[in-house]
Amino acid sequence: MLYPAENPLPKAPATPHRSSSVRTTTPPTEQATLGRSLLIKGEVIGSEPLYIDGRVEGSIHLAGYRLTIGHNGSVVANVEADEMVIMGSVKGNVQCTERLDIRNEGSLVGDVVSQRISIEEGAVLRGNVEVRAGAHSRDKQQNSAAAKSAAAENEKPKAAAASAGS
Repeated sequence: MLYPAENPLPKAPATPHRSSSVRTTTPPTEQATLGRSLLIKGEVIGSEPLYIDGRVEGSIHLAGYRLTIGHNGSVVANVEADEMVIMGSVKGNVQCTERLDIRNEGSLVGDVVSQRISIEEGAVLRGNVEVRAGAHSRDKQQNSAAAKSAAAENEKPKAAAASAGS
C-alpha cells in the first residue's frame, strides 16, 4: 500500500505568474578589449570593434569599426575609425567616417574630421572641427546638380528655337 509523503512538495499555482517586465535578449557584440593595466606603444590596426580602458601611444586604425575609449582609457594617438566614443581622454587628431561621440566625462585635444559629432555637456573638446557630408549626402548633391544641369541644357535649345522662329 502507498502512503503519502510526510513533507509533500508544494504545488505550483494553477495560473502561472506573469512578469510585467518584458525581457529581450540581444546577442552581445564582440569587441576586443585593452584592459586598465595595458600600455601599448606603436601602431594599432584592427578589423573589429575595440574598447580601450588602458593606455595607447602611437596610432590607431580601425577602418569600418567602432573605437570606444573607456572611463580609464588614455590615448595619445592619431585615430581613424568608423565611429568613436570617448569617455576617457584622447590627445591626437581624430578622423571618423560616421560619428564621434564625446561623453560628459570625456576629453579630446586635437583636430576632428567626422560626418557627425555629438558632445555632451561637461565634455572637453579643444581643437578644430570639420564636419563633412557623408557619401549618401554627397551622392544626393551630385545627382541634384546633374539633374539641374541637364534641365538647363534642355531649356537652351527650346529658347534658341523660339527666338529663331520669330
